[in-house]
Amino acid sequence: MHAAPNGQSFTLTHEHGDLALNAEITEVAAGLRVLTVNGVDVLAPYDVTEPRPMASGIVLAPWPNRVEDARWVLDGQVQQLDVTEPAQSNAIHGLLRFTPYTVLEQTANSIRLAATVFPQHGYPFHLDTEVDYVLDERGLTVTHRLTNRSETPAPAGVGAHPYLTIGGVPASELTLTVACDTVWEVNAHQIPQSEVPVGAGNDLRHGVALNSVVLDHGFAAPHVVDGVSAHTLADPAGRTVTIWGEERFGTWQVFNPTRYPGDNAVVAIEPMTAPANALNSGIGLEWIAPGETWSVSWGIRAEGFTA
Repeated sequence: MHAAPNGQSFTLTHEHGDLALNAEITEVAAGLRVLTVNGVDVLAPYDVTEPRPMASGIVLAPWPNRVEDARWVLDGQVQQLDVTEPAQSNAIHGLLRFTPYTVLEQTANSIRLAATVFPQHGYPFHLDTEVDYVLDERGLTVTHRLTNRSETPAPAGVGAHPYLTIGGVPASELTLTVACDTVWEVNAHQIPQSEVPVGAGNDLRHGVALNSVVLDHGFAAPHVVDGVSAHTLADPAGRTVTIWGEERFGTWQVFNPTRYPGDNAVVAIEPMTAPANALNSGIGLEWIAPGETWSVSWGIRAEGFTA
C-alpha cells in the first residue's frame, strides 16, 4: 500500500441560510485542496492520491516564491539553500512544501495546524509556524503566525498558492481582475529586476478574459481599501470569487497554467508578503524579533452562488 503523497485530509463545513461552504486541507504543506460554494468549485481541486500539481494550495514559508541561485547573504556570510527549482537554479516556495503539519485544534468549520522550521544550512533560524483556516458566512479566512524561537532576529515572509476557478466555466468566459498598479520585471530565471507600471498585456485592473493573457507575473502596489486589497474572478452569470489580503501582502503572483489537471480553467492568485528573492533584496522582508510572533491574514469569498 502506497502512502498518500499529501498525507491526511481534513474537511471543514459551514452552512448559513442558503449558503453551504466546504473546504479540505491536506496534512502535507497545510495545503488548501478544495473549496466549494453550494457545490461549485471555486478552487481547482486535484486527485488527493497523486502528488499535488504546481504547488497547489500550499503554505509558502519562511519565504514565498524564489531565492536566486538558492543563495543569500546574512551578516556577510553566504547562506546556501538547497536548489529546489533545478531548471532555474533557484530555491522556491520556502522550506515547508513537503512537511507534514500537526493539527492543534479542529472544529466543524475551522482548523489550526502547525509546523516547525528548524535551523539548517541556508536558513539558520528556528521558527514555529501556525496556520488557521476558518469558514464562516464571509467565506474562508486564513491566518498565518510565525514565532521566532531563535536568539537573533529572523528574516521571513509568507504566502499561499491557491488556484481559483469557477467550476465548469471556460477560460474564455472568465474575467480576471487584479487591482495592482505595478508589475515586477524579471530576468530569465524569474528573479525581479525592477518594478514598473502595468501596461499592455499585464494591466488587469479593469478586467480581462482569462484566456486572453499568459501570466506568471508578480504584481505590486495593490489598491488597498479599509486595510485590504482584493482581486477577482467572475463569470457571465454574475458569480464572483474574490481573494483578499491584508495590506502587508504587497505582492500578488498571478499564474494561469493551461496544464493544470482536470477540466476547470484556473488561475493562481498568490498573496505574498514579499516578492521573489526578498532574502537578497530585502524588499517586503519581515525581521521577527526573538520570542515575537508575526501574523497576517488573507481569504476568499464568493458571491452570486445561489443554492
